[in-house]
Amino acid sequence: MLLDLLLTGLFVWLVFKVIGLVFRVAWSLTKLFALVLFVLSIPALVGCLLFAGGLLIVIPVAMVGMAFGLLNNSI
Repeated sequence: MLLDLLLTGLFVWLVFKVIGLVFRVAWSLTKLFALVLFVLSIPALVGCLLFAGGLLIVIPVAMVGMAFGLLNNSI
């Protein structure tokens, strides 16, 4: 339960960081790929929280982390 809470907090923090970076990056393939990862990660987080729990919640956090890394490297 505590792990789910910590990973959800990490997810929310990364979401706000990604949103901030999205507005700073010009349209490119990197921004499009990061946007797709971001959009797919939200339903994955809800699905993992409701049905799987545990360490499977790392998957959506990793997806948002990859989007953050892509956007951070393109600035």
